[in-house]
Amino acid sequence: MQIFKFGGASVKDAKSVKNLASVLKTVGYKNTLIVISAMGKVTNALEVVITNYFNNKSALQSTVQDIIKFHNDILFDLFENENHPVFTQVKLLFNELNAFLKTNKSPNYSFVYDQVVCYGELVSTTIISHYLNTIGIKNNWIDARNFIKTDDYYRSANVNWQATQTAISGNLNTNILNVTQGFLGSDANNFTTTLGREGSDYTAAIFAYCLNAQSVTIWKDVPGVLNADPRYFENTQLLHKISYTEAIELAFYGASVIHPKTLQPLQKKEITLYVKSFLNPTLAGTSVSKGVGITPLIPCFIAKKNLVLISLSTLDFSYVVEENISEIFALLHQHKMKVDVIQNSAISFSVCINNMYNNLDNLLQQLKAKFSVTCHKNVSLYTIRHYNQNAIKQLETDKTVLLKQLTQETVQIVTK
Repeated sequence: MQIFKFGGASVKDAKSVKNLASVLKTVGYKNTLIVISAMGKVTNALEVVITNYFNNKSALQSTVQDIIKFHNDILFDLFENENHPVFTQVKLLFNELNAFLKTNKSPNYSFVYDQVVCYGELVSTTIISHYLNTIGIKNNWIDARNFIKTDDYYRSANVNWQATQTAISGNLNTNILNVTQGFLGSDANNFTTTLGREGSDYTAAIFAYCLNAQSVTIWKDVPGVLNADPRYFENTQLLHKISYTEAIELAFYGASVIHPKTLQPLQKKEITLYVKSFLNPTLAGTSVSKGVGITPLIPCFIAKKNLVLISLSTLDFSYVVEENISEIFALLHQHKMKVDVIQNSAISFSVCINNMYNNLDNLLQQLKAKFSVTCHKNVSLYTIRHYNQNAIKQLETDKTVLLKQLTQETVQIVTK
């Protein structure tokens, strides 16, 4: 088995869908399962729908209609026959979405998020599966929610590996090309869950692990894993080979090409991960496997934006000790804050966090009851793996450094 994952950029319009088919014809699709994301920026558009559902009901239907129109334009470009059953199936999916928005009684934002945002992947895979069948690439559309079982930690669900393994082993026909959704799972009550933003890579790894696949290939609009995100850095270079350990380090620090959870199941069974270009599918790209750390050995830059830096000290200027740190982390966990970097001295403790659940104000209120608190919002965290002094100097130019931390292989710098 081989697992292919195509992200939003690779299926952003009709031309891209046709290119996906071309990639399959070029590299082959025997014994293959394809994981596909929502088309283009549809997940972002669905997040606007959710925001309007809670805060601006008068704009709700117009935002839904924009998404429907976007997909209909792609349908008309791909299918000459307007009576093709795909039109009906896509319409039914959007009817389901609208029905949920009208009947839902839950005030839980994260629950609503997962029930709504899933339609991006459900619609994209429906369209692409029908298109591939129409042009002679026979395939089977499967609902990932029937196979990937999770807990009910909505927006960042944890996989129930035993139930998932049982579902995939017992119900998936591997003798035909399968097309499924990234990012999605379901809980014990069959409500939709999601695996975290950019979780389609993780979906591919889950199926690969449960199917004992030979490889996973992530198809991107870049030639492979680069030493920096070209959106933020110039003169990026291709990394030809990366070990699992090094890739996990890069993913942990926020490298956007590989999802942090993706590598762990692959490493357990030594399944090779390839990152290749869907624009040039015959190029070698980057391979992630057991072996040498990184080739070539050059500084790797990672940027995380819109974070929050909190600096704490005790009100009586006593030492920040284990009891204080334990209390701080309990509050961070309680408010679902993802910690990106910490630094402490005798009388201070600093932590850079991601406020993805918008619980910052409540967290600060509780921290101020026991600590002196300084908060910097909208900071950037830069990480350099295999740094040198020139790389650090280049990064710090024209920035205000709020925190800096060095280890033997890694430097992390928080800037404003």
